[in-house]
Amino acid sequence: MRIATWNVNSIRTRHGRVVDYLVNADIDVLAMQEIKCKPEQFPLDGFEPAGYEVIAHGLNQWNGVAIASRLPMTDVETHFAGQPGFLKGHEGDDAPLEARALGVTVAGLRLWSLYVPNGRALDDPHMQYKLRFLRALADDARRTLEADPAHPLALMGDFNVAPLDDDMGDPSFVPGVSTHISPAEREAFAALEEAGLSDVVRPHQPAGYTFWDYKQLRFPRNEGMRIDFILGSRGFADRVESAHIARDERKGDSPSDHVPVVVDLVDDDEDDDDRPMIF
Repeated sequence: MRIATWNVNSIRTRHGRVVDYLVNADIDVLAMQEIKCKPEQFPLDGFEPAGYEVIAHGLNQWNGVAIASRLPMTDVETHFAGQPGFLKGHEGDDAPLEARALGVTVAGLRLWSLYVPNGRALDDPHMQYKLRFLRALADDARRTLEADPAHPLALMGDFNVAPLDDDMGDPSFVPGVSTHISPAEREAFAALEEAGLSDVVRPHQPAGYTFWDYKQLRFPRNEGMRIDFILGSRGFADRVESAHIARDERKGDSPSDHVPVVVDLVDDDEDDDDRPMIF
């Protein structure tokens, strides 16, 4: 099974390109972020003829997540336990939830498409929202894996955090001044790993960016950042046999500023210690 995540930066603008990629790259399941539309506005006309069912969660022209799959999707959830909301100027714990999370089960795998808040600035209320979002996400993953350590769980999407120094190649992001690289954000990301998840792509592709700003020739200069991830539980990670970042999708006409991140999984019956050894 081939699974990918991609911040498409407006599916109505790029649906043709996304469908072409799905077909040409033989993707079984794609988690999308920043679809920027409501479900009834999602351009299904290209996906359905190509054999993909789509579940979308969007509330307006901002944010929004979706999952396209060639396999049946069940157990749909549009938020995770404890997910915080946000409304500028709102005080209290009852702010409205944004369309930033979508969970489904596919072939026994629990898959989430996630669009973590940007943070905007270190002293912006949106940064505290971002940290609350990441903490709640880690807490939910921890509870899930404590209840079932073998649960095949994957959190996929745009995390808006560059967890390692080598993940940040954009010179406009300055330590102590900029978001995405602050100690608080990196600690919140590390909490996901402490909850029992691991980056299942980095062992196969240690270097490489997933996002390049449209401005200042960032892509031709390769001044990008690695902020899109597939974080898997042990039950998911043990099935990953290869992974890569599809850098070429940043090229061509009207690309997203992000590119797909892809993993290949062995089937359950192939992931069996009793299968014959080949020398």
